[in-house]
Formats: sequence, C-alpha cells, structure tokens
Amino acid sequence: MKEDGMTEPLVACHECDLLQREVPVPRGGIVRCVRCNAVLYRSHPDSFERTLALTAGGIVLFAIANSFPLIGLKIQGQLIETTLFQTVQTLWNEDMKSVGMLVFATTMLMPGLQLAALTYLLLPLRVGRAPAHFAIVYRVMQSVRPWGMVEVFMLGVLVSLVKLAHLAGIVPGAALGAFAVLMFVMAAIAAVFDPRDLWARLAAVESRRHAQRHVHDPHRAGVTS
Repeated sequence: MKEDGMTEPLVACHECDLLQREVPVPRGGIVRCVRCNAVLYRSHPDSFERTLALTAGGIVLFAIANSFPLIGLKIQGQLIETTLFQTVQTLWNEDMKSVGMLVFATTMLMPGLQLAALTYLLLPLRVGRAPAHFAIVYRVMQSVRPWGMVEVFMLGVLVSLVKLAHLAGIVPGAALGAFAVLMFVMAAIAAVFDPRDLWARLAAVESRRHAQRHVHDPHRAGVTS
C-alpha cells in the first residue's frame, strides 16, 4: 500500500496467474512476468489516438464493404454483381442457412459490433466524458473480437476467384478492395490498442468529475456557512 493510503494497482499474469505490482514502462518498453517471463503489458506510444483514427477509417471501409458490389461475373457479355448481404441471402435461400449465418456473423455482425463498441468507448473519452456502461461495452467488445474473421473470408473469396477464373470473367468490386484494406486496419487496431491506457483515461475523467462535484457543492467539500 502506498503512503497516501491508496492501493497499488496489480496485474495478473495470463500464463501463471501470478499477481504483481504494476510498474512504469518506458516508451516502447515491455514488462514481463517475474516467474514465467511472459509478456504482461507493453507500452504503445499514442495508443489512444492511433486506435481512434484506425477505428474511424475502419468504419468508413466497413460501410463501403457492405454497400457496394463485392464481385462481378461477366458471362456472355452480361455482368452479374452481388453485395455481401445479397450473398448471405442467396446462401439462406439455397438451403445453406448455417453457412449464411456464419458468413453474416463473422464478416458483418461481429466486426460491426467491435467497431461500434470502440467508437462508443473512445469518442466520449476523447472529449473528456465517461461513456455510460463502460465496463459492459468493453466486455462485449472483448467477447466479439475473436469472432471477427474478415481475413478468413478474404481467403475464401480468393480461393473462389481462382476456381471461377476459367468459367467467367472476374470483375472485382469496390467492396472487395475495402474488405482487403479493412483486414489490415483491424489487425492494426489489435496491435496498437492498449486497454491499460483506456482504463487510465476513464479513471482520469471520473477523477475530474468528482473533483468538480466537490467544487460546486460546498457542503460536500466540507465548507459550511
């Protein structure tokens, strides 16, 4: 315990579960477990700003990927195009409901939820406000993140394109390029996102809010007339 009576923050190793005191980490440095040498946390310079910028870009790419044609096939002079949602509808109507639901969940629902949750958490903190139900939204974001499989979808699309190349002319749509870039953006978000920085900003915002309450309420601050 610190001299001012506040409890020192602790961190649990995700490999051996050893509780250890958090220590300051230099810019770009890494803190490892004293028992098993696993990485506890690392310094991500400008993590908050980078994550917010990448999230904004990801939302734009996600909107393009779900609004424009994904791919087109040229057969006998006719161009047949389809969007991702139309692909899901086709799978559903062709009695492949489980495959359609899987594609919808992993390429539309889960990435959309992750980007929406990040925006909900980051944007209010950027302007100095604490978002409501912060912990619940954060847990939802952490739960859906492993289910966003844009890269697996892209691999499946590329395999399909190779197989269809000798049957019809392939016309890549704007959505295909957006999905390709989105794949790298989501990977970059996972690389630069620092949960410790997020919680530290939340604590700072709440601390300022409590301080302002004491200033505006003289009785709560201990001042009586």
